[in-house]
Amino acid sequence: MGCRIAFILLLSFSLVMLGCGGVNHSTTGPTPSPSPSNPTGSTIPAADHVFVVLLENHAFLQVIGSPAMPYLNSLATQHALATNYFADTHPSIGNYFMLTVGKIETNPVIGDNFPGPVSDDNIVRALTAGGKTWKAYMESLPSVGYTGGDVYPYFKHHDPFVYLTDVLNSGAETANVVPFSQITADLNAGSLPNYAFIAPNAEDDAHDCPGGGSLCLDTAKLAAADTWLKNNIDPLIKSPALANSVFIIVFDESLEADLQHGGGQVAWVMAGSHVKTGFRSTTFYQHESTLRLVLDLLRVSDHPGNSATAATMEEFFQ
Repeated sequence: MGCRIAFILLLSFSLVMLGCGGVNHSTTGPTPSPSPSNPTGSTIPAADHVFVVLLENHAFLQVIGSPAMPYLNSLATQHALATNYFADTHPSIGNYFMLTVGKIETNPVIGDNFPGPVSDDNIVRALTAGGKTWKAYMESLPSVGYTGGDVYPYFKHHDPFVYLTDVLNSGAETANVVPFSQITADLNAGSLPNYAFIAPNAEDDAHDCPGGGSLCLDTAKLAAADTWLKNNIDPLIKSPALANSVFIIVFDESLEADLQHGGGQVAWVMAGSHVKTGFRSTTFYQHESTLRLVLDLLRVSDHPGNSATAATMEEFFQ
């Protein structure tokens, strides 16, 4: 009898809790489920186009708040800024691979001299399987589909796509590696890809001085990169044809002496559709989260390498 009374009391308590909303789904909402239109199950809004712009070799504190970069800082203030974002390694090339393959692929000894190729799963394979289009817009690339070595101010190791077997073994994919100058024609023709990777040349990405070399004030490098962004990226952000697009501007690595989390703290700024305004995140992120974000925005289910377990960047969206 005692056991029966205890059971009845327990059952009554459970029913009361259910009736009173013991589990409050109205606060957190149900976990999104994958569907044909949203294979990732992400709450991040879908975008028609995602643009990722890579700049070079500066620490967060050199960039954010710098009077040499008024345009980028205006984007950071008006749109969204990650204040706890870190590169994955030194030197540059491993970060470029993390943003496209989800792995560093090379080691610091070989570094930027890494010969390739890379056959691991990657963003090209994921996008193609997901029915999405892509292009790498490389400033000063000698020609469409060029996969050779450096032709200054173009650096091969700033172009991760020309290491991927998915690109090297396909004439159609190789043709998606194009000079940056083609982006205007693609915009005017309404043929911009779903994913656009954009790399200014070494004189415009804050790597070298304007006009070449390294014998200039660091502020001159940053000012040249900022002017390039304003002249080339701002028109895209303001284009009515790209109203449902997201733009990410990020530095590949911090100063070599900054070894925090592998590659040091860097600036990461985002603008575009559904992005919160005046938002500053303090959450810890690295480049693999940016790779995941790109694929989530484009509703691609494959997440190569470390992007499969990377922190989601849902908090940046309204």
